Amino acid sequence: MTIPLRRYPARDEAERLLITQRPALRDEEAAVVAATALETVAREGDEGLRSLACRYDGETRGPFRLEPGEIEAALRSVPEPLLTAIRHAGERIRTFHARQVPAPYSVRTDLGVVCRREWRPIRRVGLYVPGGTAPLVSTVLMLGIPAVLAGCDDIILCSPPSEGGSISPAIIAASAFCGISALYRLGGAHAIAAMAVGTGSVPRVDKIFGPGNRFVVAAKMLATLPPYSAAIDGTAGPSELLVIADESAPAEWIAADLLSQAEHGPGSQVVLVSPSGAFMRRVIDACEKRASALPRNSLLRDALAASFCVRVDSLEDAVRYANEYAPEHLQLAVEEPERLARDVRNAGSVFLGYHASVVFGDYASGTNHTLPTNGAARAAGGVTVESFMKPVSFQSIDEGGAEQLIPDVEILARAENLEAHAAAAAARRSP
Repeated sequence: MTIPLRRYPARDEAERLLITQRPALRDEEAAVVAATALETVAREGDEGLRSLACRYDGETRGPFRLEPGEIEAALRSVPEPLLTAIRHAGERIRTFHARQVPAPYSVRTDLGVVCRREWRPIRRVGLYVPGGTAPLVSTVLMLGIPAVLAGCDDIILCSPPSEGGSISPAIIAASAFCGISALYRLGGAHAIAAMAVGTGSVPRVDKIFGPGNRFVVAAKMLATLPPYSAAIDGTAGPSELLVIADESAPAEWIAADLLSQAEHGPGSQVVLVSPSGAFMRRVIDACEKRASALPRNSLLRDALAASFCVRVDSLEDAVRYANEYAPEHLQLAVEEPERLARDVRNAGSVFLGYHASVVFGDYASGTNHTLPTNGAARAAGGVTVESFMKPVSFQSIDEGGAEQLIPDVEILARAENLEAHAAAAAARRSP
């Protein structure tokens, strides 16, 4: 297995780009499919949605929304150990996210002038949960729990149907744990189109959340543009993991962690950073042995072909490099992870120590796994309860407060050549 070895600090700009770039994601086919889906649903409503669903999801005769009886039957089919795992993971996720519910505040900015900020839930949100070969049960919990904590009035969930025509029973079980009952058997770009546009069967939502394949990502991007103008959580790309490790880290564990994120397939990227070339060689050898025994071996190798190792002179250099790369997941597999963590600035989620595998955050530790990718961690964080809410500001101004504000507003408004603004303030001047 050949994984390129690179150096940091970079010697020039070309080398710097080599150690920070992700695999190219331009996809004209996905853009065409997404645009067609949005245009078809906008023009033809449910009839157009039905034709797209039959083409991409298979024969779909019944209603898109699951009936209560279907949900109950699916729940009965879920093994008890899976239900228990969903409950345990969900309780940890709820515990962590419950502290994120924002509090309002009020402040007097001058005599007679009181400003406050309050938070309001987004009224209707749509959650997209991938199904197919990898039904992402965990994504239901990561999106559904903060949506419920935020107090959204309506939460709808779309997921591709399986061969039987229903949604994965495990996804249904996770939805039931969250308290979400509006489940739709819709996948791909047309599911995003239905939520962005709205039809007789699928309500239009105010914001769309969730990961997906290249067609889903393309549809989310196009849905933000007029005439649809939908809000989205972001356009999460393939999974990323950057591991900083020293000689004390168990090489087998690190190899397992790298493969866990490479398993997502083409476009995913894993990066190992260490001051020790010998350690990196041990990890690469372990990756080779482990990958050959895993069922998604071909996907792993595609992802590893776009990955690399970075040799640094010190762990401090490793953190500086991580801040430049801005990974979705950052794992500090070193003896003193908290010491390095103090200097971490750009990362979606940070995992401290040898035992803190990224897969624990993917599923059950409590933090959210919907995170910024492709370098977006330089300016953005992951999904939170606040993602499902919006701040609204209020101001209360009495007569004395207005008198305090009028002179400043008049001067500032006239500096901007906005005389009507100045006049609106002056109209409130006491005679």
